[in-house]
Amino acid sequence: MKKSLILLLAVLASACTAKISSVTIPAPEDVVMYQINPRNFAPENSFKAVNARIDAISELGTNVVWFMPICEIGIEKAVKSPYCVKDYKAVNPEFGTLDDFKEVVAHAHARGMAVIIDWVANHTSWDNQWIKDNPEWYTQDENGEIIHPAGTGWNDVADLNFDNPEMCQAMIDAMKFWVEEVGVDGFRCDAADYVPFEFWKDCVAQLRATGHPLLMLAEGQRKDHFEAGFDLNYAWGWLSALRRVFNGETVTVQQPAPQAQRAQGQRQGNRQQGQQQPQVRTRTVNRTVPVSSLFAADSSEYAGLPAGKVKLRFTTNHDEHVKMSPVREFFGNDGSIAAFVATAFIHGGILVYSCQEIGYPGKINFFNYAEMDWDANPGMVQAYKDLIALYKAHPALRRGSLVPYPHNDVLIFERVEESETLLVMVNLRDTQVNAPVPAGWQGRKVSDLLSGGNMTFGETELLRPFEYVIVK
Repeated sequence: MKKSLILLLAVLASACTAKISSVTIPAPEDVVMYQINPRNFAPENSFKAVNARIDAISELGTNVVWFMPICEIGIEKAVKSPYCVKDYKAVNPEFGTLDDFKEVVAHAHARGMAVIIDWVANHTSWDNQWIKDNPEWYTQDENGEIIHPAGTGWNDVADLNFDNPEMCQAMIDAMKFWVEEVGVDGFRCDAADYVPFEFWKDCVAQLRATGHPLLMLAEGQRKDHFEAGFDLNYAWGWLSALRRVFNGETVTVQQPAPQAQRAQGQRQGNRQQGQQQPQVRTRTVNRTVPVSSLFAADSSEYAGLPAGKVKLRFTTNHDEHVKMSPVREFFGNDGSIAAFVATAFIHGGILVYSCQEIGYPGKINFFNYAEMDWDANPGMVQAYKDLIALYKAHPALRRGSLVPYPHNDVLIFERVEESETLLVMVNLRDTQVNAPVPAGWQGRKVSDLLSGGNMTFGETELLRPFEYVIVK
């Protein structure tokens, strides 16, 4: 009897250890998130391939890993999208088994990294068992036919009906499974803007009531996500502004047409025939956008946000890499790093997409396997490591107050927290720029936080194309 009791206690202790994460969830402004697209790691058994790189992911400076959807995907009307979920409590066999995923989670936790998973609440695959058992859980047209999400073109998925409380609770229960049985530390909630506020509020409250510390990220821009309990949502506005700075903006302008010779009019009564009308012409031009516009984009995104809530900043992700690699969009490796510096240090909460750190130059269709050479660009990997280490070592870079110094070509600002003040200067142009040094820094001997050396500023600092300087 005694031996059986000891064995039972051991099993229970083991189960509790498996379910409760010992990892510390970072504050939203301290997040360094690494997005894992399993199809960037292996054509099959991706969980094992990720596990083999878990140390490299940790060494980058990551404190949160986000797995794109790992649930089993549908076949009916499907296009291999990971966002087409057939079973919310099963893993995609393409990636491995549930035990394989639990092993990755355990190894990430052992290295101090929290693990969140992508959650697709807005819709399911057409062969999800819910459709057969509970068709009323789905949005239907006037003929009673289940529809895909309206206005999206997502024909591979069926739209869920959030007016149905049973469906809502089944969804929340499925999310609890991953927290309580697998040990994940939160969710990145896909298409969060499409899902009603009332659902998110109830969902987040129930998840947090499990007693597990969680990090909740909404893919969307609605400010009521934070009222619903999310910690972060997306900084799409920042990325749009950054792109305009790098690539300019195309505008249509009107100008007077060249002076036209008046037609020879003929008198007919007291009217002149062929009288010339005022003429204009339109043309499309590409105008340079000043770097200083980024300060307005930053302040606009944070206006009215509750304290402690964060807009996740990124220069790419799985949706953006489908269109273009950041090394193409931001004019090469140096430009893409400069874009990352501007993005990371002006506010806390940053994301790196798996392949970004090696400067993968091609487009990536996340519906298919994309082969990566993780050793292709060690210099770029080291640059990301150095910058993230700096970001983590200096709280002012994550949560300090911002003092902007507007300039057309160089992003210049201070981050100030308590006794520490840092100056960041990032040339966002592909030409060298003689940048003005803020008055308080002129003639001062400062520490270059990246090189470890000392330097003294004059009235200006000559910055090479895409060069950046971070000093204290």
